[in-house]
Amino acid sequence: MKIRLLCASLMMVFFILSCAKTVEPTIDEELKGIIAENSRNGELEYFIFPETGDYKNLPNQDPANPITEEKINLGQLLFFEPGLAQNPEYDVCYETYSCSSCHIPSKGFLPGRIQGIADGAVGFGNEGTRRILADGYQESEIDAQGTRPMTVMNVTYMTNTLWSGTFGANDKNIGTEHAWEGLAEVNHTGYAGLEAQNIEGFDLHRLEINDRVLYDFGYARLFDEAFPDVPEEHRYTPETASFAMGAFLRSILTNEAPFQQYLKGQNNALTESQKSGAKLFFGKANCISCHNSPSFSNMQFFALGTADMYEFGGLNTHENDPRNLGRGMFTGKEEDNYKFKVPQLYNLKDYKSFFHGSSKYTIEEVIDFKMQAVSENPHVSDDLVALRPFRLSKQQKSDIIDFLSNALHDPDMERYLPKYVLSGYCFPNNDEMSRQDMGCQ
Repeated sequence: MKIRLLCASLMMVFFILSCAKTVEPTIDEELKGIIAENSRNGELEYFIFPETGDYKNLPNQDPANPITEEKINLGQLLFFEPGLAQNPEYDVCYETYSCSSCHIPSKGFLPGRIQGIADGAVGFGNEGTRRILADGYQESEIDAQGTRPMTVMNVTYMTNTLWSGTFGANDKNIGTEHAWEGLAEVNHTGYAGLEAQNIEGFDLHRLEINDRVLYDFGYARLFDEAFPDVPEEHRYTPETASFAMGAFLRSILTNEAPFQQYLKGQNNALTESQKSGAKLFFGKANCISCHNSPSFSNMQFFALGTADMYEFGGLNTHENDPRNLGRGMFTGKEEDNYKFKVPQLYNLKDYKSFFHGSSKYTIEEVIDFKMQAVSENPHVSDDLVALRPFRLSKQQKSDIIDFLSNALHDPDMERYLPKYVLSGYCFPNNDEMSRQDMGCQ
């Protein structure tokens, strides 16, 4: 009897086990596991941006420039203020352009065209699409960028700025003191990349802090509020202005993107297609191997073999433009030639163009180029391209484009626009053609 009962019990256990179904992880459990595995600290939270106003948690702050609300308020106005354009090549462009002429919020804080031009051009078009030579300027006299500028969104995750990493005495530029001359001489201040670049930018982009800016427009009061501990003889300078703009720029975060909400626990913030695309990004496509900071940037430099700006109608640039050398332009080392910094990946949907030379116009073109891993630049042989060919199905490519285009898109970057600037001028541009284009008089 006992033997029969034991056999019956064993048969029942076997029956239950044989009928039990294996519980598969959900796509959210699987995806979040992959994300955590690819973070630098093994935690999902690594990729979450600070909340707006959480200044103490903004990374890579320059110790000389602690972020305050007062600095951000001043920096925001200065960034969009055409009244800083005090030193144009010709009077026709006096007080007509600003830093934001080349960094338009609705275009991912980039130009609305393939190339940014400040002094020497007029017009705005639709979201910065039109910018033409101003009367009296020769092409060689304009302030044009030989490489497409990098966005200032999420720039707090970058330590050394520009595609070449030229600016900043910190991080990647430690040990490069031999190259701190010319534009990079400002690195001898010891400041971090963003602060150093902003200081040099005043001369480079023909801006000035003078009595007109301080007293006619009224910025002196805001400098007093932002820098009360700086002696008055040093308070109203490009250096303090650069610190204020640096504070503002570090606060520009795409922290309302759906992927950010997903990381915080809102599983329905992403569609199934976007979740599949994210799995590819962190998995098979291995985008995360290079784009591995919280903003999916990286402070490393790679040669991809993309074409240069002069090939696509860029002004005041040419085949021998040293800016085409990327990191090599700064270090002077042959092994650094044609290597460019890994950019961040949020709000790509707003971009007009991609890569340092504006050689691609859609995210799909970027992915196709990376899948093929073949150089299009005659100076970069295929064996130097820091990519390896890979394949994606049509659906997989669609999913990863959906993730990059939509899951990483913060829809309201215009929240970083001021309501007005103290000059009362139209911004970001104040020339007659731009005012007409923007409907601003």
